[in-house]
Amino acid sequence: MTDENTAQEALRCGFVALIGAPNAGKSTLLNRMVGGKVAIVTHKVQTTRSRIRGIALHENTQLVFVDTPGIFTPRRRLDRAMVSAAWTGAADADLIVLLVDCQGGVSADVKRIITGLTKERRKAVLALNKIDLLRREQLLALTQELNEMFEFEQTFMISAEKGHGVEDLRAYLAGRLPTGPWLYPEDQMADVPLRSLASEITREKLYLRLHQELPYSLTVETESWKDKKDGSARVEQVIYVQRDGHKKILIGKNGEGIKTIGKLAREEMQDEFGMKIHLFLFVKVREKWGDDPERYEMMGLEFPKDK
Repeated sequence: MTDENTAQEALRCGFVALIGAPNAGKSTLLNRMVGGKVAIVTHKVQTTRSRIRGIALHENTQLVFVDTPGIFTPRRRLDRAMVSAAWTGAADADLIVLLVDCQGGVSADVKRIITGLTKERRKAVLALNKIDLLRREQLLALTQELNEMFEFEQTFMISAEKGHGVEDLRAYLAGRLPTGPWLYPEDQMADVPLRSLASEITREKLYLRLHQELPYSLTVETESWKDKKDGSARVEQVIYVQRDGHKKILIGKNGEGIKTIGKLAREEMQDEFGMKIHLFLFVKVREKWGDDPERYEMMGLEFPKDK
């Protein structure tokens, strides 16, 4: 057996699904694991809409993390598509990590997820997130309560934002993945097309600046990406909203709102992609985009046929 074959046999690779209630910190953990930004992070819940793959390395192991939408009680068609995507991501993974916000504790959403894991007879690792916000005795009580509800393979206490405990979690997961060749180049951080990541960056800026329900009633699509001879790129994006009133709010007085969004999105794209970006944003009203199968396909979601 050659040294090359021995090295190949020593490699490990597999998929790890991050599941949890909305705002548990899944996207923050994904970005921390891969060492860069591949998922949007905001203070609002339900910002992740589709499954995003981030790629991390630990010694001889390539971990492909799947950041899924938060699992919650769906009210709208889009909600159901997001929850379905989360469970599909879990079903397809080699390992599952249930991320629980320590402050939120054993919420109705957490109970629903544990019920789903039990029903599907899936194994899972428990990661208690935001441990810096709770006292030790509260953490121990929460750990005991959750492990009495479900037999987790292992429990980790982490802070995805600050990085505490994340390396221990990554090392454990790497050791549990199957042997096999790596699926991606060593320097690749995400399995997301640039135009999709560009849409997510703009959507993040909208979430951070807009209030109440408006961010949940819009979507962003990169309609055009043209590489220019000077190494820059011209990017055209459409922001779909459901009402004329939403369009006016987004554009703002004298167009200042949309200009600010465009500036913030363009600057982050340039930092992330390492190139000059010429960004052009257009706002269009599409009252029932939430019932349009094409919009779901653009987001990488399966369209639920029943309302």
